[in-house]
Amino acid sequence: MIATTRITRLAVAILVLAASNFTPPSNAHDYQDALSKAVLFFEGQRSGVLPQFQRMTWRDNSGLSDGWTYNVDLTGGYYDAGDNIKFGFPMSFTTTMLAWSVIEFGDSMPPAELRNSMVAIRWASDYLLKTVSQLPNRIFVQVGDPIIDHNCWERPEDMDTARTVYAVDAPKPASDVAGETAAALAACSMAFRAYDPSYSETLIRNAVKAFEYADTNRGAYSDNSDIRDGVCPFYCDFSGYQDELLWGAAWLRRATQDGSFLDYIQNNGKTLGAEDNINEFGWDNKHAGLNVLVSKEVLEGNMYNLESYKASADSFMCTLVPESSSSHIEYTPGGLIYKPGGSNLQHSTTITFLMLVYANYLAKTSQTLNCGNINVSPTWLRQQAKKQVDYILGDNPMGMSYMVGYGDRYPKRIHHRGSSLPSVKDHPQVIACKEGSTYFNSSDPNPNVLVGTIVGGPGNDDVYEDDRADFRKSEPTTYINAPFVGALAYFAANPNP
Repeated sequence: MIATTRITRLAVAILVLAASNFTPPSNAHDYQDALSKAVLFFEGQRSGVLPQFQRMTWRDNSGLSDGWTYNVDLTGGYYDAGDNIKFGFPMSFTTTMLAWSVIEFGDSMPPAELRNSMVAIRWASDYLLKTVSQLPNRIFVQVGDPIIDHNCWERPEDMDTARTVYAVDAPKPASDVAGETAAALAACSMAFRAYDPSYSETLIRNAVKAFEYADTNRGAYSDNSDIRDGVCPFYCDFSGYQDELLWGAAWLRRATQDGSFLDYIQNNGKTLGAEDNINEFGWDNKHAGLNVLVSKEVLEGNMYNLESYKASADSFMCTLVPESSSSHIEYTPGGLIYKPGGSNLQHSTTITFLMLVYANYLAKTSQTLNCGNINVSPTWLRQQAKKQVDYILGDNPMGMSYMVGYGDRYPKRIHHRGSSLPSVKDHPQVIACKEGSTYFNSSDPNPNVLVGTIVGGPGNDDVYEDDRADFRKSEPTTYINAPFVGALAYFAANPNP
């Protein structure tokens, strides 16, 4: 453990004991400020040629030769987390969630943050269009060798590691990443429809192509032996590819209102596991999000042939109600949604987002949720979502904001290469692969503040140690931030639900 966590073992023990009796403070949060920062974070993850209006000025151009081995332009997009890899599977999910945030809550955003959110979405969607540019025969799923990259600690601007391109060619399977890419492009087409109709049409056209590849060549992309070592164990689809097929079809239905996608969701739901009622939502597992998304068809469109999806969405929401008779999701003593496995705030942000979306769907149709022995209102869901947001922003036993740059106390030693190494603006000399270890092992705070990033967060004891080496807690990811953008947009407009 890095010595400068500045938390003694005695202090940790005190915090653990205090967490069991923790009462969140009543401090009001500046949700609009937090929203601005959450969107700004994505500028720190940019790959490619940075624009003149780049606000995260300690970053510079990087990854400018990405795609050259295939004679294709794969520049742009986002680095996934604290490393320098562009993983297509989680990047697509990140993009879907950013677009969904704007679709559901864009009207609640201040104009400047709506504009910045659209810029963040387009930085991703432009890249995803490049990954499907050779369909129907090929989809690009990743850039960068993660094994080699993870053995280095260097700035993206200094990368001298292999920028290996991972591609899947028909008839090899890639239903998971292609299905999520289809969902992302379809969601983005909705976000851009009112602002750039021509671009929106391009997005939906390519979304259909990606879905056709996913459905025709069924299987997980990690089933391909020639790329397995490059995508696993980092972003294998551990939950199976079937949920991405339904997820992609559901977003295409939402974006196009095409009856064929409605038929696909209805006719393939059982065989593709829609009734498995898995209480997960994240880059690997779309079930809970799928059920909430499709429930809109039932609640607002009276599509009762899809009632099983709404029943599953109801069941998921009931797991969030500790007082209900349903088995429920675990909470930390301080009140944070918790699931084992590390990077826990990814679960809190995605589930919070779903609570707010489902609350909107229920409220619009004047419905409540029946959880056996208790009725749950949209207001209750919103209040529970607010508790998660407030916990992340500082109402927790540590008294710490888990969003970097928000509040007076936040993580200073995040597991992030670009943030922890001096900027090329301050240190133009190359810092080679192993030379960065000096900075990794340093007890000093990171020299570059990655404003707006949300770290992996505390453990099930509500304790967070500001330890750069503990990547499960201190590493940010794009897919933690993306759904939080939507949640913050809601509370910026409705601070007291």
